[in-house]
Amino acid sequence: MPERERASIRSELTPPFHVHLPEDWTVPFVFCSPHSGRVYPRAFLEASRLDANALRRSEDCFVDDLFGFAPALGAPLIAARFPRAYVDVNREPYELDPELFDEPLPRFANAQTIRVIGGLGTIARVVSDADEIYDAPLPLSVAFARIDGLYRPFHAALDDLLRTARERFGYAILVDCHSMPSASISQPSTSRPDLVLGDRFGSSCDNRLTRQLREIARESGYQAQLNRPYAGGFITEHYGSPREGVHAIQIEINRGLYLNERTFQKSAAFDNVRTRMNVILARLIERTMELHELPAAAE
Repeated sequence: MPERERASIRSELTPPFHVHLPEDWTVPFVFCSPHSGRVYPRAFLEASRLDANALRRSEDCFVDDLFGFAPALGAPLIAARFPRAYVDVNREPYELDPELFDEPLPRFANAQTIRVIGGLGTIARVVSDADEIYDAPLPLSVAFARIDGLYRPFHAALDDLLRTARERFGYAILVDCHSMPSASISQPSTSRPDLVLGDRFGSSCDNRLTRQLREIARESGYQAQLNRPYAGGFITEHYGSPREGVHAIQIEINRGLYLNERTFQKSAAFDNVRTRMNVILARLIERTMELHELPAAAE
């Protein structure tokens, strides 16, 4: 299986992600869509007890398309092609679930996080509503193939984009783009807000940016709230370091706004939502460039 895994990655996931660069990089923003990948390798589908549609319940469907306007705003967009059910780049590199593998984990693995306990580590054991993905445990070499072949190149590219932004502008602002189900599994009768903005409770981003974004979203007619139920994952926490000149904010968009959540098809409202998000982010960029006081990267 490991060699087949590597061959599948080489043949079906090369390149593993797309970096959409603007013609002229004019603003300190970098957009990231880590969970919208929709290329499901054949070897993965054959190893899974679930069909492709069931696996897509973990996918942030079409978020890369929703934020495809980023280059026109003067900022790059990096988007994974592989699905999060295959390998999740919004986790630590070795956030591994001991229940998923047929041999002991290496000592450097982190098996104690809440995400791992829930089955949603770097290599997921379940999809979003807790259906088991695999019939049998996996060799650890499968995890290493996915991490080395997909996870590490993605983060190397994202790190390079943020470093370039800091060098050009003195600071960088990462917008990590996601979507969320319209209702919670545990509370299906309770609808979620239109947008949830996460800044790790103020630690990953200058709070003026977060509040500006919430204000602009509300001005645009969206219900937006901060940090609950999503405060930001590994990407927001790992890269967001305002004192070092990198600000990271996560955006979760309610899928009910733009997607048929049963068929995974774009709804009639998709283009309207995309246009409104374009306007919201353009206004955030404009107001951010007017601040002139954000912490810059250390020399």
